[in-house]
Amino acid sequence: MQVRPTTYADLPDVMAVYAIARELMCRAGNASQWAGGYPAESFIIEEIASGHSFVCENEAKEIVGTFCLIHGDDPTYSLIYDGEWLNNEPYATVHRIASSGKEKGVAKFCIDWCFTQYSNIRIDTHRDNHIMQHIIQSMGFTYCGIIFVSNGSERLAYQKIV
Repeated sequence: MQVRPTTYADLPDVMAVYAIARELMCRAGNASQWAGGYPAESFIIEEIASGHSFVCENEAKEIVGTFCLIHGDDPTYSLIYDGEWLNNEPYATVHRIASSGKEKGVAKFCIDWCFTQYSNIRIDTHRDNHIMQHIIQSMGFTYCGIIFVSNGSERLAYQKIV
């Protein structure tokens, strides 16, 4: 597999991956994290324009995953409850990892790639997203506390420094 920046031409495939991921999350008991068609296509277009959106392709050049990687302060991470961050050094944040389900290990592959770019990474996930919690914890992230995203919903926050 390989990771590359998302292009506007990738948008239909990226949105299809998010639709599949929403369905997989619902079947796994996490129906509320990406409810209402989140993320919207307009939001992904903004991420592409800002250079934050990436796709993961298999050897056949088929898009099997997508995610957002942002370097710099994330406003939703400025306040953390019931814990603290491992440090206050510059960091990158991984958001919205999604897999088509056609390849195994896409999330881990994408996160590993992020660590080739940055050594201090923060990530969060919904309390009901047990699959992502397992992936994050198995990759050595430390649970740091609770943050609240822009719509006010709670997320479990993690950080890893390599």
